Amino acid sequence: MSSPQVNHFFVDEAGDLTLFNKRGRIIVGERGVSNTFMVGVALIPDPPFVDALLSELRAELLADAYFKGVPSMRAEASKTATAFHGSKDLPEVRRDVFARLSTCKAKVFVAIRRKHQLATGARAEYKRRGRKPTLRNVYAELVKRLFRNVLHKADGNVIIFAKHAKWVRREAMALAIEKAKANFERKTGLPSDKPMEIRSANPHEHGGLQVVDYYLWALQRMYEKREARFFDLLRPSYRLIMDLDDTRNNDYGEWYTDENPLTLAKIMPPAG
Repeated sequence: MSSPQVNHFFVDEAGDLTLFNKRGRIIVGERGVSNTFMVGVALIPDPPFVDALLSELRAELLADAYFKGVPSMRAEASKTATAFHGSKDLPEVRRDVFARLSTCKAKVFVAIRRKHQLATGARAEYKRRGRKPTLRNVYAELVKRLFRNVLHKADGNVIIFAKHAKWVRREAMALAIEKAKANFERKTGLPSDKPMEIRSANPHEHGGLQVVDYYLWALQRMYEKREARFFDLLRPSYRLIMDLDDTRNNDYGEWYTDENPLTLAKIMPPAG
């Protein structure tokens, strides 16, 4: 009798949800403030293999005299010595991580919101109802979209959220997952009642969280810096990228897949 298949999903975010300064002025895209906010999910077929792969690489790098004395390689810095992180690792380290990511066989799904659209929508909502926007709902809505069509494909699911993500609340994420399941059942008429485990963890506890961080960093670099070379290295693993506020062609946004591959030329420039 074969063992039940359990899918392992790892969830992280990139960018921030800062929209206004203290005076209510939109500051999206200004220094230190991103134009986009992304939530990404990596489906990892063999999490123990990924854990071992990244632990072995980290040990090799820490033993390399080339990195002796580098601040980010010191344990007390809680950076590369603890976990790989796209925005904190040295370029030399990043290159080694990229070289190994393809062996992880991750399938990556990303949902993107453009913050100028979020800001103008939040301002209109405030004028209409006199209420400030609850930005945690933005994160939860992206989580719901990302999991809507993937939770029925195995006998069970384990979903691990990056604990450092500002907007993660276990109860809210569990509710978002339940809504994703309900949307799937309503759309297809098929049951989506598979066993589910939802928890949060620090990146150093799971290689899968470090993997999804790198995929998000590469995509964010493409959107924010117009630099595609990192994304291109990882392109085959991105299964779906939803640019939800690019409504030039569709009301629901632009969805990039193998049939409609994402390129730098296709990305809608930031508004504002």
